[in-house]
Amino acid sequence: MAGELILIVEDNEKNRKLVRDVLQFKGYQTVETETGEEAVHLARTLRPALILMDIQLPGIDGIAALARLRAEPETRAIPVIAVTASAMTHNRQKIMASGFDGYQSKPIQVKNFLQAVEQMLARGRGAGGAT
Repeated sequence: MAGELILIVEDNEKNRKLVRDVLQFKGYQTVETETGEEAVHLARTLRPALILMDIQLPGIDGIAALARLRAEPETRAIPVIAVTASAMTHNRQKIMASGFDGYQSKPIQVKNFLQAVEQMLARGRGAGGAT
């Protein structure tokens, strides 16, 4: 079901534009930021249905931003997918162990990326998530 608000946290303009364009083409609403600190603020105020979080960010990284989101009752249940160029197996294991709900490697493969987004949103709706 398109129309949900998705927060894109990505400091690379080209990557951010690609993700935004793909999501908006499918009918999702998007809001964007380049920093983990701003991501936490936007998540608190806007309560997106899903957050797509880069790991390597200026200021606090994606893992630290996720920890802040999970520590707060109002943002704890928002699903967060890591979207990162750290594709090595040990990096993926570390990222998933830190509490992310999903993982997508960059550069994104549009079909797989959209499928992961749709599955995560469906799971969130089924659990009475923040939609």
